[in-house]
Amino acid sequence: MQLIPLETLPANAQTMAIPPVWVGVVNIPAEDIAREMQYHQADSVEEAQLEAARALVVRELLRQRCSELGWDIEDGEEAALAALLDAELEVPEPDEDHCRRYFEANAERFSEPLHLSVRHILLAAAPDDAVARDSQYRLGQALVAELQTQPERFVEFAQRHSACPSKDDGGELGWLAPGQTVAELDRALQRLPEGLHDRPLASRYGWHVVSLDHREGGRILSYAEAAERVRHTLREQATRRALRHYLLALEARLAVSGVSLDDENAGALMQ
Repeated sequence: MQLIPLETLPANAQTMAIPPVWVGVVNIPAEDIAREMQYHQADSVEEAQLEAARALVVRELLRQRCSELGWDIEDGEEAALAALLDAELEVPEPDEDHCRRYFEANAERFSEPLHLSVRHILLAAAPDDAVARDSQYRLGQALVAELQTQPERFVEFAQRHSACPSKDDGGELGWLAPGQTVAELDRALQRLPEGLHDRPLASRYGWHVVSLDHREGGRILSYAEAAERVRHTLREQATRRALRHYLLALEARLAVSGVSLDDENAGALMQ
């Protein structure tokens, strides 16, 4: 997922793929949707267009609800819309039993921050280049076999073979927190024991010969330590559910056409 660059947006509103969008008797202009698209992460212009239209529909629904209540939003729209949600969303507070049950079922989500000290050798190969993928994997196997008996050669092999800028530092990536490297490698690193991994790891960039030198943190917290985080998590979930139901009720009552706020996407629109 990525933000859609300005230069890829429709140059004129007639190129918009979705039908005219209305909230009651108010039309959401295609030009407004086109301008809004740049702020939405999506894999395509079409998806960004749909998310932009939904976001503008949500804003118009909230504006119209403020108008029904007789609220003046001209001098502070953002504050008024936030106050509306504060006033009208019914969000139940999670009780202690609910918090404990959630923690017991999801204890692994509540842990100390994990940090990993990692070195790697990137053997570059494009995802669709089967010949290069096979060749580089075999090279990775050979390097692992050499390093299992001569670990001191890691710096040498990184400088000779790695396609990552870290080769100048002997393959050192330093201390990594979750999410700081490419997703495929990041997921694998969370599960690895310390030491040289016994086979190359795949990513979209090729194969990685990996040494996990140190692991710090990651201890699962006790309920007493995690209680406030658990309560915050459940409160957020309840808020998203309440907002989804609220928006869908407004959509049905105020007659939206052109796009639909389905359950999955209405929750994401709380931003």
